[in-house]
Amino acid sequence: MSLLLFAAKGFALGFAVAAPLGPIGALCINRTLQRGFWVGLSGGLGTALADAAYGALAALGFATFSAALATIDGPMRLVGGLAMIWLGWQGMKPKPPRPAAEIGARDLLGTIGATFLLTIANPTTILSFAVFFAGLGLASAADAPSALVVVAGVFAGSLAWWVILTGGVALVRHKVSDRFALWVGRLSGALILAFGALAVGSFVAGLVR
Repeated sequence: MSLLLFAAKGFALGFAVAAPLGPIGALCINRTLQRGFWVGLSGGLGTALADAAYGALAALGFATFSAALATIDGPMRLVGGLAMIWLGWQGMKPKPPRPAAEIGARDLLGTIGATFLLTIANPTTILSFAVFFAGLGLASAADAPSALVVVAGVFAGSLAWWVILTGGVALVRHKVSDRFALWVGRLSGALILAFGALAVGSFVAGLVR
């Protein structure tokens, strides 16, 4: 697999992991509305850094056991793809609004650090990365250059989502409705479901070759 493809898959992974709108997403939206784009984006930057850190841990784990995992790459892709479909389907269901995360930081650096710690302290994030790594076929990123490219892609994809979210909120400002979170959840869920379907499709295609 070329480094460019690893970068693209890492970007997709970072974007998909960041997209579900949780407490940190609500925090970034609120801060964007109250204090502008850069303050809102600073929260997303902290999350993107944490996503990159988790991506590095996942890449390291897969690289460590690459020889054994290479023999079960297909089943891993299938299981990961099915898990992504389930996560996407759950994400598309209507949910009550999530309360925004509360942090005491007021400046940009403090916000970055606080959201980094909030994200890195969430144990379910590493499980999400394991699912997405398997589903997207990233277990083959066993060497250092490939792993670094994947991690850089994860950071870029996650940050791209936060730029889109906070930038969009900054543009519409006070026109954000109560249904905004619902549609963001549906779109992000559909994105994850699509990635899962592609993963399952690639597994099936490999069987019929």
